[in-house]
Amino acid sequence: MIQRPVLVSSCLAGIPCRYNGKAKANPAIVEAVARGDAVAACAEELGELSTPRPPAEISGGDGNDVLEGRATVLDVNGEDVSRQFVAGAQKVADLVQREGITEAILQDRSPSCGCGSIYDGSHSGKLVAGDGVLAALLKRRGIKVSGSPAS
Repeated sequence: MIQRPVLVSSCLAGIPCRYNGKAKANPAIVEAVARGDAVAACAEELGELSTPRPPAEISGGDGNDVLEGRATVLDVNGEDVSRQFVAGAQKVADLVQREGITEAILQDRSPSCGCGSIYDGSHSGKLVAGDGVLAALLKRRGIKVSGSPAS
């Protein structure tokens, strides 16, 4: 049986790509990437957003709604960055397909990577049920998506 790598959020792999220019390294994930058992990607950077960047949240729904054009991703300044989030998610999904990846471990609560809960769009710290844009797209493609394990 061929062991396929797992997709992981770059920030969990120790790469400083979060909105605040920092990482959220998980030691087990850092080691998995170093061994070649995991592939790290950041949909927000692949969508050509800068690091650091203003924090963003999904307004009006979740990642599925953004993909359908029913919701937007707005940064804290009110700028619509939906196009960049969708473009980055598409690039990661293409990578997953090329590499034959079937599982992803993503950063919790992120408007890209959140799995099961995301911020509500008010930039107040309130969580709601839903997936980020990347998590939603990967699930649509049959990828098993889970949130990051405790570090």
